[in-house]
Amino acid sequence: MMAPVNITSIKTSSSGAWQGDDPLDYAFPLLIVQTTLILVVTRILAFLFKPLRQPKVIAEIVGGILLGPSALGRNKTYMNKLFPTWSTPILESVASIGLLFFLFLVGLELDLNSIRRSGRRAFSIAAAGISLPFVCGIGVAFVLRKTIDGADKVGYGQFLVFMGVALSITAFPVLARILAELKLLTTPVGETAMAAAAFNDVAAWILLALAVALAGNADGSGGHKSPVVSVWVLLSGLVFVIFMMMVIRPAMKLVARRCSREHDTVDEAYICLTLAGVMVSGFMTDLIGIHSIFGAFVFGLTIPKGGDFAERLIERIEDFVSGLLLPLYFASSGLKTDVAKIRGGKAWGLLVLVISTACAGKILGTLVAALMCMVPVREAVTLGVLMNTKGLVELIVLNIGKEKKVLNDEIFAILVLMALFTTFITTPMVMAIYKPARGIAMKTHRKLGDLTTNSAGNDKKDELRILACVHGPGNVPSIISLIESTRSTKNSFVKLFIMHLVEFTERSSSIILVQRVRKNGFPFFKRSRNGEWRDRLAGAFQAYSQLGRVSVRPTTAVSSLPTMHEDICHVAEEKRVTMIILPFHKHWRVEADDEDNGGAHEVLENLGHGWRGVNQKVLKHAPCSVGVLVDRGFGNGSQTPGPDRTMGQRVCILFFGGPDDREALELGGRMVEHPVVRVTIIRFVEEDELNGKNIVLHPSPNANCDQSYSFSTAKMNRQIEKELDEKAMGEFRGRWGEMVGYVEKASENVVEEALGIGRSGDYDLIVVGKGRFPSSMVANLAERPAEHAELGPIGDVLASSGHGVVTSVLVIQQHDVALTDEAPALRVLHGGYDNARGDNDSTSSAKEISSVDNNDIV
Repeated sequence: MMAPVNITSIKTSSSGAWQGDDPLDYAFPLLIVQTTLILVVTRILAFLFKPLRQPKVIAEIVGGILLGPSALGRNKTYMNKLFPTWSTPILESVASIGLLFFLFLVGLELDLNSIRRSGRRAFSIAAAGISLPFVCGIGVAFVLRKTIDGADKVGYGQFLVFMGVALSITAFPVLARILAELKLLTTPVGETAMAAAAFNDVAAWILLALAVALAGNADGSGGHKSPVVSVWVLLSGLVFVIFMMMVIRPAMKLVARRCSREHDTVDEAYICLTLAGVMVSGFMTDLIGIHSIFGAFVFGLTIPKGGDFAERLIERIEDFVSGLLLPLYFASSGLKTDVAKIRGGKAWGLLVLVISTACAGKILGTLVAALMCMVPVREAVTLGVLMNTKGLVELIVLNIGKEKKVLNDEIFAILVLMALFTTFITTPMVMAIYKPARGIAMKTHRKLGDLTTNSAGNDKKDELRILACVHGPGNVPSIISLIESTRSTKNSFVKLFIMHLVEFTERSSSIILVQRVRKNGFPFFKRSRNGEWRDRLAGAFQAYSQLGRVSVRPTTAVSSLPTMHEDICHVAEEKRVTMIILPFHKHWRVEADDEDNGGAHEVLENLGHGWRGVNQKVLKHAPCSVGVLVDRGFGNGSQTPGPDRTMGQRVCILFFGGPDDREALELGGRMVEHPVVRVTIIRFVEEDELNGKNIVLHPSPNANCDQSYSFSTAKMNRQIEKELDEKAMGEFRGRWGEMVGYVEKASENVVEEALGIGRSGDYDLIVVGKGRFPSSMVANLAERPAEHAELGPIGDVLASSGHGVVTSVLVIQQHDVALTDEAPALRVLHGGYDNARGDNDSTSSAKEISSVDNNDIV
């Protein structure tokens, strides 16, 4: 047993080991060791829990329990050395700063206006999801008071309220992350769950403030308080909230307006004052008698949502708070949890009772309300399980209850384990119960060639459905210009689905997740109070959708990069789109030179290999044709959407032959119909036919797919393919005639020819097929080092940096089930026609990928 330590005698830092000091006897070195140990253990646990798709808070609580008296803390030497009693206030004070700013972020997440817009369904589900568990919590409280020693020392009122709040809370931030992890954030179930959780969150904080006001100093040492004190605490808290909403909120709107994108620089004074405001608000509510986190939460509500100021605040504090300080708080909860306090069958029976009551109350309450709102049974059960998520907010309530001496050690341990269990089971239960509906199987146009014109008596064309993905506002002008160029002005109707791709990472706060999945689409689609669009690019989309015969539907995908392609392909399947347009992971933009008047230079933005992987997977798994747009300023010539954007637009289609090139030709046919788009076809004819060269591609399984071009391994007859090329080109020229420029080139160096076209600046856009079933000219490039192999040989040549290409490029891949299997290849050159086969039914060896004129591709 260690002698008691006088806290005033503790020094901050040691003189060092050489002076004979033990750093662990001093406050700051010990805090560093404690923090490092907690972070290492929780990160290891988070890694181990990752396959189970558990939120990070689970790892942080379990880490604290393992480090605390339940496990490692049973060794008294370890506990007295690394987590001595005198260090607890220091560790908790540092952690509480993180908690204060975290609750400020939680306040930022809750948009009160969106809560009001959420409708009766979400409100009804939230109300039932709070009421029944709250009543159940009161019932459990009576059982615990009569069963657990010391539980009856606290007044009935505060104990009942704390138990009711503990069982009725839904953790809004944890729920947002679970929904995003399960790809349910943009589904109806996810939207309803988030709206109901937002209602629940507001109600929980009101109830918590009530519980804290009732609790006061409930340790029994000071006698009973007068009820009037609690009334004064509540009234003072109400005045504080009114003051914050009526005075501070307008002031913060003014600050946010001064820190918008229109102002290039943000005065650091505003950031510092806001951070100081968090501390002052926390102090004021602590002064009133409500916990300091309530003030930080209310101050977060006063910050305007969805603006630049809110995002910049998050950038400043999120990583430091969520990555460093917050784990200390939840680990300290685990350190205070002694599972050994739960002794005997009766105590473990109470734990089962609490868990069962919490789950049953939450799930049944939500289920009944959801069924009354006409929600299908499976979705209603899923909502109940999702609303049963505890985690962060639950632990905050429990810690306050322990701090106020409302909850003793045994009850605290039971409730921590209950929160841990209910949050842990959420993900596996939802995965077992709910699979998002994949829609009714309908006839889908998988490629442009399947869009047919009806009989002459009915001149209405099939609807062209396009899914265009964007990383951010920089992709919007090129997407609008591309889609507009494919829209003929007479008979075709275009339905455009815009998908905003949002990367979901461990540092993605739930404010970002929530704001980007609102029904109005992009964050910059939100209207300001005066009804004007807050962003010029959003105005371009809105104006474009008003042109007529174009329908624009925004949607959002929030996903980790390794699985982002699943969301894209699912939406393409569900919306029955004909083509997916993907932005290339590199984007070129022109910036004006500061020194040289009128001068400009090109800037390359590279989003990284992760986004490149998304494109590669979509190209492999897409249920329709795909186009990858390499943007070098396409569509930036005019700020007005519609036909004026494409005035004098020049499009060049490079045709080598094969399914992908024929799909590019189909797209060119739609562009020709636009009155202000000039299309030129440059067809490369094969000189190898005259020279008697036979090029065969052999699969090369050892080649790196990122650095070597892949070609189709399917059995295809080259003679038939050539006939299809001739037929497609003949029909195209026969239909459009003089409206299309046509040039034939016979060149042995197609790379220089293609680069010459790209460097010339004669065209605004070059369209080229990926070339998975290549002609001899393209096959000749098989062993050329690839920088972007997913674009095919010609697309890679035009997209690679350092070649001086100034024109944007669109690489087309036709959807064809027969061509889905690809493999890198080695080029083998044979003289004469030794391997040629004349009949159309013959095929080459299964070990070859052959590209000669009259050979098959295997």
